Amino acid sequence: MKAVRRTRSLPGLLLAVLALVALTLGAPPATAATGVSTIADALRESPVYVDPAAADQLSTADADTLVRQIKNADKPLFIAVLPAGYPTQDLFTNLRTATGVTGLYAVRLGDRFDARADSAVLPRTAVQNLVTSVQGEDTKAQLTDFTDRALANMGGKAPASWGGGSTGGSGVSSTALITIGAVVVAGGAGAYAMVRRNRRRHEEEQRAALDRLRVVVDEDITAFGEELDRLDFHPAEPGADDAMRADYERALNAYDQAKSAMADARRPEDVRAVTQALEDGRFSLAQLAARREGRPLPERRPPCFFDPRHGPSVTDAAWTPPGGAPREVPVCAADATRLADGRDPVVREVDTEYGRRPYWDAGPAYGPWAGGYFGGGILPGLLLGTALGGWMSAPAYAADYGTGYGDFGGYDTGGYQGGDVSGADFDPGDFGDFGGGGDFGGGGGDSGDFGGGF
Repeated sequence: MKAVRRTRSLPGLLLAVLALVALTLGAPPATAATGVSTIADALRESPVYVDPAAADQLSTADADTLVRQIKNADKPLFIAVLPAGYPTQDLFTNLRTATGVTGLYAVRLGDRFDARADSAVLPRTAVQNLVTSVQGEDTKAQLTDFTDRALANMGGKAPASWGGGSTGGSGVSSTALITIGAVVVAGGAGAYAMVRRNRRRHEEEQRAALDRLRVVVDEDITAFGEELDRLDFHPAEPGADDAMRADYERALNAYDQAKSAMADARRPEDVRAVTQALEDGRFSLAQLAARREGRPLPERRPPCFFDPRHGPSVTDAAWTPPGGAPREVPVCAADATRLADGRDPVVREVDTEYGRRPYWDAGPAYGPWAGGYFGGGILPGLLLGTALGGWMSAPAYAADYGTGYGDFGGYDTGGYQGGDVSGADFDPGDFGDFGGGGDFGGGGGDSGDFGGGF
């Protein structure tokens, strides 16, 4: 009887096994990747997303700490923690498209890390340097360090969908309400006297900063005038053509513009127009010299990072400031040779109360000076980790010397600022596949890839 029951149950058992196999083959794997749309939906609600399959990489408490930090900073920084096997092809482009918000996107994928950003928020060079500076760290340390450095350098505002930071969404912070109440209680006369006193002190500080800058800028103007003399070009000389004369005229106009702008300067931020004119003039001189010598015209590059008086840079070279992270900086031919030989570059030093110091350690007033030379497109990456970079990211700097990096222009915003909902309207050249990245972490990849060595 037992044998009969065993024989009669065999077809049913086979059917059950076949059904189980069919279900297994037809079902998605248990570790199927979370869809990009799901990640994007989460990031529109909160700046940090931790995939369930990567929950062991970052604790809920650590993720909440990052969320509070980013919201309080009011910056459009998005962080996703994903499992090691997550597909990387077009990940950043697809994530940016699905999220639809202009910002800086960072992804920790297993033990790998990379980031991309809209150029309105942070230039590509700055993103590269930030990614490089945190490679090899564990998840918590890496995301914490990256967040700290990114928030200090990036532009833009957090998206409204996050619900604001520490102000509780009321639109007015408790600090502001307390300050207003204190002024009212103190009385109109006392408040007026305090405002006048603070204004006078601020004006004195501005004048002192401008006086220090004036010495350096006058040196820059003088050096450019000497370059004009050394060139010894005469518009009527044999071989001169209209293109050469146009270059020379632009250089002369830049020289006059720089002198006029410095004479009219009343605040440190006014110096930006002076150094910007000098940079334009030096490029015109470089074009003129190439035409006279029959050489190919130079490409438009920023000046030498170590001293803009060296003229337009010819290449980028790796450099690490004392106590800072390595980064690529534009250098002149002479400094490129010095660095390649293991020697120190010739750095522009200025007088400070502590003696001669490199300009990036000389005080916040040199932010506008550097901004005129380098513009906002590369300045954050160049100054990352230096004293000047730290000053420029502070709220006090925005109040005294402009709005920081974003005030220097050079960003291709496309009409959208950080945190704006632009949907799929963004420059795909700012995003791309994970990894690759030229000199940032090794490995190959096309020119649009960088960072992490993925």
